[in-house]
Amino acid sequence: MNASIDFSQPADIVAPKLLGCVITMHGVSIRLTEVEAYLGAEDPAAHTYNGLTKRNATMFGPPGHLYVYFSYGLHHNGNIVCAPEGDGQGCLMRGGEVVAGEALARQRRQRPDRAHIPWENLARGPGNLGQALGLALPDNGTPVPLQMRNEEPEWVAGPRIGISKNTDAALRFWIPGNKTVSTPRGYPKTPSKKH
Repeated sequence: MNASIDFSQPADIVAPKLLGCVITMHGVSIRLTEVEAYLGAEDPAAHTYNGLTKRNATMFGPPGHLYVYFSYGLHHNGNIVCAPEGDGQGCLMRGGEVVAGEALARQRRQRPDRAHIPWENLARGPGNLGQALGLALPDNGTPVPLQMRNEEPEWVAGPRIGISKNTDAALRFWIPGNKTVSTPRGYPKTPSKKH
């Protein structure tokens, strides 16, 4: 098993190291297949771009902790705080495979007015992943419960999606061909090199 991740490194260095790792919370385990890096004061898309606020304070705290926030009044999204304390960097958990606790994840995600959710969609997208894990605001600031991967998967990097600023930055990292990755799926025009 690989050594633990040094979360004090910049988010764009940590992000690909998260792919294939498993996060376990509230009875559900998810293998991460897609993450996005946010680089603090140098990244207009980061929650921390304009400095410290009550909402984003956890992002400026010690690395290796969860930054959980309520998004669009619908979902709790989860980031893993990276870089030295005070930098305000993190990795958004965008997608993953439910590897344990599927019944509980499905219970959290399923609604009576919704058709049966395919397995690959249970934790596809940051809101769905957060819901499957049962993320809530009390989880904000807690140490990240991460199991290291056994080997590095193939991965690529490309532009982030679902944001309106700094959209061309190749700061989204994912396992190509994996059905749990957010659309658009596939390789970027210039795949990143494997580390």
